[in-house]
Amino acid sequence: MQIALDIIQRTCSFLWSFPMLILLLGTHIYFTVRLRLIQKKVPLGIKFSFSRTENTATGITPYEALATALAATIGTGNIIGVSTAVAIGGPGAVFWCWITGILGIATCYAEAFLSVRYRVKNTDGLYTGGPMYILRDGLHMKRTAALFALFTACAALGIGSSVQANSICTAIREQVSLSPHIIGMTTAVIAGFVMLGGIKQIARVCTILVPFMSLFYLAGCAYLLLSNYRFVPQAILVIIRSAFSSRSFVGGMAGTAVMTGIRTGISKGLFTNEVGLGSIPIAAAASNSTSPARQGLISMTGPFWDTVVICAVTGIVIVSSMLRFPADYAGAKADHLCFIAFEQLPFHGGLILSVSLVLFAFATIIGWCYYGEAGVRYLTGNRTIRLYQTIYIVFIYLGAVTSLQFVFQISDLFNALMALPNLLCLWLLKEQVAMPETTCSQ
Repeated sequence: MQIALDIIQRTCSFLWSFPMLILLLGTHIYFTVRLRLIQKKVPLGIKFSFSRTENTATGITPYEALATALAATIGTGNIIGVSTAVAIGGPGAVFWCWITGILGIATCYAEAFLSVRYRVKNTDGLYTGGPMYILRDGLHMKRTAALFALFTACAALGIGSSVQANSICTAIREQVSLSPHIIGMTTAVIAGFVMLGGIKQIARVCTILVPFMSLFYLAGCAYLLLSNYRFVPQAILVIIRSAFSSRSFVGGMAGTAVMTGIRTGISKGLFTNEVGLGSIPIAAAASNSTSPARQGLISMTGPFWDTVVICAVTGIVIVSSMLRFPADYAGAKADHLCFIAFEQLPFHGGLILSVSLVLFAFATIIGWCYYGEAGVRYLTGNRTIRLYQTIYIVFIYLGAVTSLQFVFQISDLFNALMALPNLLCLWLLKEQVAMPETTCSQ
């Protein structure tokens, strides 16, 4: 087992090395330029996302598709990931994470555009799609398409199921002494009830859960920003200056070299918003929107909310708190910076943050289940969906009660293996990605 783990670790280190980050960031920059700074159309995308005028017989509404994608992307990385980024890469990592989210908006548009263009109807009359269909029908690469579908189904069992269940167990046990078996079984039962209802039930739950959990968490952040208002402007300046400076911050705990901040911020930003991974276009394809460009505008608001808003707010909360109470962060664990900040709340700050982590992780569980199902549906049709759902539920329980070192590593491996064929789609079919002005009305 140790030999296998070492091999997987080396493979992950190679696949997720600086060249992969450059490839992803380069893709973001290319589509930003090619689509003439499409980020400026985010307000239009937000407007479109709340449209419920189209027939739901062939799929879910554009807002439900966006909520499902956000459920999968807004996760513990928005809290723990940002905390770790600040601890390792310094405050400047927040800036690079934010920049990655801004640039990723363009790539997200391209992913969703192609996914809607090449989607198909399954046997129950609902739309389904994603990079596997683009590879099959747009590039005629059937074997690569099957591999992408397989990687997606496997990745969902890790990053979507067991890893998130482990995060839920850890967050709950931070507050109460409860058996992991009870936590695992409870999470599995609740998630199973949602998932067995199919994409429409998952989407309905996500439309309620995503705004609630986001506002719940952001309300705590808003209180902290108001409490630390005198330090907020300074925190923003520190974040920007640290992005281009190697000066230390808070006793040398954070703010190492500039390159460390750049690498850490970019990698955390890419991981948390999943742009380029190939998962977001799977949700986009399920929408009943008839225009690829319109759905592209809607889907691209996902990385805006995930990274440009939530990750940025988390970073400012942490840095402003560090400036106000530097002694509290001396010797702090990398993944506990946000917990220290939330302890400033007048009542149960740690509990509020733990509840946020539980909600974020649970949303990721149900969102990624649909991605895994889409991969299985491409490979075998609908006949094995129930079997896969059962396996997914079992992995939720196992994630809560077992050590996940191996699962973490193999999940990173499958995520990298998803990204490569998806990026291949984007680059080979880049000329097919049309500007929204020519394909959808405002």
